[in-house]
Amino acid sequence: MSLLRTKPVEQSIRDTEEPGHRLKRDLTATDLVVFGVGVVIGTGIFVLTGRVARDYAGPGVAFSFAFAAIACALAALCYAEFASTVPVAGSAYTFSYATFGEFPAWIIGWDLILELALAAAVVAVGWSGYAQSLLTTMGIPLPDNLAGEDAVFNLPAVFVVLVVTVVLVLGIKISSRFNEIVVAIKVAVILLVIVAGLFFVRAENYTPFIPPSQENPATEGLKAPLIQVLFGVPPVSFGWLGIFAAVAVVFFAYIGFDIVASAAEESRRPQRDLPIGIIGSLAVCTVLYVAVSLVVVGMQNYSRLSQDAPLADAFKAVGQSWAATLISVGAIAGLTTVVLILLLGQSRVFFAMSRDGLLPQWLSAVHPRFRTPYRTTILVGVVVAVLAGLIPLSELAELVNIGTLFAFVLVSIGVVVLRRTRPDLPRSFRTPFVPVVPILSVLACLFVMLNLPVETWLRFAGWLVLGAVLYFAYGYRNSRLAAPKAPAPGD
Repeated sequence: MSLLRTKPVEQSIRDTEEPGHRLKRDLTATDLVVFGVGVVIGTGIFVLTGRVARDYAGPGVAFSFAFAAIACALAALCYAEFASTVPVAGSAYTFSYATFGEFPAWIIGWDLILELALAAAVVAVGWSGYAQSLLTTMGIPLPDNLAGEDAVFNLPAVFVVLVVTVVLVLGIKISSRFNEIVVAIKVAVILLVIVAGLFFVRAENYTPFIPPSQENPATEGLKAPLIQVLFGVPPVSFGWLGIFAAVAVVFFAYIGFDIVASAAEESRRPQRDLPIGIIGSLAVCTVLYVAVSLVVVGMQNYSRLSQDAPLADAFKAVGQSWAATLISVGAIAGLTTVVLILLLGQSRVFFAMSRDGLLPQWLSAVHPRFRTPYRTTILVGVVVAVLAGLIPLSELAELVNIGTLFAFVLVSIGVVVLRRTRPDLPRSFRTPFVPVVPILSVLACLFVMLNLPVETWLRFAGWLVLGAVLYFAYGYRNSRLAAPKAPAPGD
């Protein structure tokens, strides 16, 4: 079936050496770890830790972060094998092309727009809010119609997207160095907050560490979690059930480590460096999340943590208002790297899809000097800037989560499929205990997906239908696999 025509791994690797399509290999394992930390650590570390402790898990939120990390690690092990076996730009799109076929690959590439481009726009709007807060503290606030989520034209959000787009066009090494500097600022702020917070931790705030279980008021209609609609499972707070319910929330704090795989063609030793980047960044982020969660519930009783800025308000409660400004600086630095790496990932996915003919092939041109996919980078940057500047995105943010989890499921299944169909392929990293680890990864992702609202599932289904229409209108007829003898652009 032509819809399921697969692209051989060997052909994918050969395509990376085509004249006009060759990217510059400049990234080390350290660069990839920093990329992963840069995209995973965002405002969630300053907001989500306290919010989940207050509403779901109490001081036991540290367990929730640890369990979520285990679930992510299962998917990370699958990504690491794929990335080392098929070291080609495109991440889950490229992996799916080699295992499931062209149409599933297109669907996952279309799906990745939800994780990457839409997420970049959402994060840019968040960056605008923190920038406005910091400017107000400095006495130079912007008008409300030019900053923040409710702005008519969100100027700071557009600004940060365009700046990082320019950085990405100028070269992957420049992007990496910029990312390393900003990540260093972000991690330094987080470590300072952790160390300073330890002086205000009180032992009685950890008691009880796992509060008694209690039911939450059920959400109804389209906003109800799918698991509640299907099985009549009421939401639960606290106790061990609350801790596991919180896993579905904090899981989203780890989203982004998979983007490391998108930089496969720009890694010096992808078979070795990609697994290190994926697993290493996840390990660093887990330690930081657990540490911050333990500090915030130790500084203030979990029941009194605020909704919007629990960490900053916990410092204010102990008379340390300087922390609010410091946390704003850390959040701005954190969100800058998140936007940069999300745009990096999206531009590489589009680059791979256009090189395969599923998108217009002129998009896959590489800049003759900077050796970056500048056309896809500029296209993605402009689209994301428009989204961030003009469209309120808070209602669509959960689409980011379901899009990411769908990619995790396909990659986990793909490891098992490729082991059976191509056992001969050299694998510098092998997922342990196959098929047990991939199966556990699929189950963990499905559990989190079932905890998303019904309306998110309906929007996701509509998005996939739109993607299928575009594939049959363009990609099916223009795929390079449909005409394998056709010359590639630049040949």
